Amino acid sequence: MTTVPTSAPAPAAPAADYGDKVIAVETAGSDPIPLAERHGHPRQLLWTWASPNIEFATVYIGVISVLFFGLSFWQAAAAIVLGTAIGSLTQGLLSTDGPRFGVPQMVMGRLSFGFRGNVLPAGVNALVAGVGWFAVNSVSAAFALNTLTGLRPLPSLLLVVVAEMAIGFIGHNFVHVFERYALPLLAVVFVLAGIWTFDHAHLSATAGDGSGGSLGGFLLATSTAFGYAAGWNTYASDYTRYLPRTASRLKTALFPGLGLFVSISVVALIGAASATIAAPKDATPTAAFTGHLPGWLGDLTLIAIILGGISANALNIYSSSMSLTSLGLKLPRWLGRSTLVVISGVAGTAAAWASLSDAGHAYEAFLLVIAYWVGPWLGVVLLERRLSARTTPDEELTQRMTDRGYANWAGVIALLAGVAVSVPLFSNQEQYVGWAAERWSSLGDITCLVGFAVSAVTYGAIKTLSGRGHRA
Repeated sequence: MTTVPTSAPAPAAPAADYGDKVIAVETAGSDPIPLAERHGHPRQLLWTWASPNIEFATVYIGVISVLFFGLSFWQAAAAIVLGTAIGSLTQGLLSTDGPRFGVPQMVMGRLSFGFRGNVLPAGVNALVAGVGWFAVNSVSAAFALNTLTGLRPLPSLLLVVVAEMAIGFIGHNFVHVFERYALPLLAVVFVLAGIWTFDHAHLSATAGDGSGGSLGGFLLATSTAFGYAAGWNTYASDYTRYLPRTASRLKTALFPGLGLFVSISVVALIGAASATIAAPKDATPTAAFTGHLPGWLGDLTLIAIILGGISANALNIYSSSMSLTSLGLKLPRWLGRSTLVVISGVAGTAAAWASLSDAGHAYEAFLLVIAYWVGPWLGVVLLERRLSARTTPDEELTQRMTDRGYANWAGVIALLAGVAVSVPLFSNQEQYVGWAAERWSSLGDITCLVGFAVSAVTYGAIKTLSGRGHRA
């Protein structure tokens, strides 16, 4: 199932004068970042991963845990913390491969799926990041702008996406700096909004369907929180690949994991608390969240929601372009990373426009679908990472990632097996309920967990039977 490369073409290096310039359009694509271009410190990953999650999409994780899944605040809190912790842990682990190899996360996937087989996960990730996530966050920011100014939703959406696309177009260094300066503004406003929300919340009440919560609802909320946090896993090394190879592995893992965990947990808990407060009738999702706040704080929160949506989509659209360059297609020079940002942004804007009328339910389904493919993907990637670390030097791994003839169909088979088993049996959402989930509702939605396990076991079994390191 695995072939070992015999030769690897020398990758084209990015412009040698990019360095740590902030106002300069990045030219690097999926090729390894040369050591001379490496710069930065792992601590920058704290704000890079905290800022994008201090936004309304994160708030809504808590909201749906109470209103849609029927949990009390404290049940929702436990599920949110558990799911977020798991996704943050894997984020930190995968981030350490950036300084090690200097390539985007989807290029790393070539080790697990082969050069051609990696087109499947890289293509899915480009679609999820540049269309799915871009649409979700653009819609929340557009609703906030609509509520704040009275501007119609569509013009509000267009203003938001132009700002998001501009940041992604400039590239890596500008993204990091933007997130750094956005963090204190977002943190202060959301802390104030959180204090006011908790003061008016009914934390001992059972919201949602009034059932008092169930194991199924708890597992649904856990999967949702995990799907949200782990949804960033497929971008992990995109933002660490410029770090020096000598960067501390501990800090490179700690800062992104901590940034994700703290920001998602705190903001989602604010959302869960807000769901226990009666919202104005027929209010938009953002207006419902800010409706109980005093006027001045409500306006500041709406501004923060706009800024948070832009912060999140700066990463989404940038990583979507990274995934597209990781497909390994021979594209003309003009169709580089920055142009792909624009293409992704146009597609994401179209999806956002289509979902304006029913954003809440569309977001609930989207969060669960993320976990459906990320779980199996993680099962393969983490097992391959462990196996490679034991048997293969970094020089050979680097060669494999640039060899168009390298194949590892075991990864593709395992990924598809995980999805094929887990989704039909265990998915539990509005659009489709799996066979097992329909018969045993207490299972909630354990699709991502089952998918992870099936893919990991399948991949390990194929590797064992075929003989790892076999030369074809």
